[in-house]
Amino acid sequence: MIKLDNTIIHNIFISEDHNFYGHHGKAPGTNPMVEVDEVICEAGKGIVGDRFHNYKEDYKGQITFFSLEVYNDISETFEIEHLSPSAFRRNVIISGIDLNSLIDNEFKLQGINFLGTQEAAPCYWMNGAIAEGAEEAMKGRGGLRAKILTDGRLKKSPEG
Repeated sequence: MIKLDNTIIHNIFISEDHNFYGHHGKAPGTNPMVEVDEVICEAGKGIVGDRFHNYKEDYKGQITFFSLEVYNDISETFEIEHLSPSAFRRNVIISGIDLNSLIDNEFKLQGINFLGTQEAAPCYWMNGAIAEGAEEAMKGRGGLRAKILTDGRLKKSPEG
């Protein structure tokens, strides 16, 4: 079990429905990512109030994480001054950990156990949501999809 004691949660987002997932060949949805200070994580189900809560049994993306360092790099690379971290459609913006190192590993954050399942691979929608070329720039660093193993409240860090 990897303990993420030195990580900072900068933002937490939820959305009631999908904008890109399931919209191939159609216009994207218009469901906003809503920033919250804390969420309730339910083991095996996901984040209460999020689009993937109770999505399907044993779903690999019950919660998603995205690196603040990657967010900063993408903002700088594409010279976007006011890019919201919500544009990436990930739940938790975090710093202080290489998210890819958590794939296939159990980890603990704020007393909640998670299992890193796979990269939250970027898709072609990122080229429209962020900037042309964003999908390519995010390959290998699109974030982390994880399963929630224990119930708990995940909160934005005070220093976030």
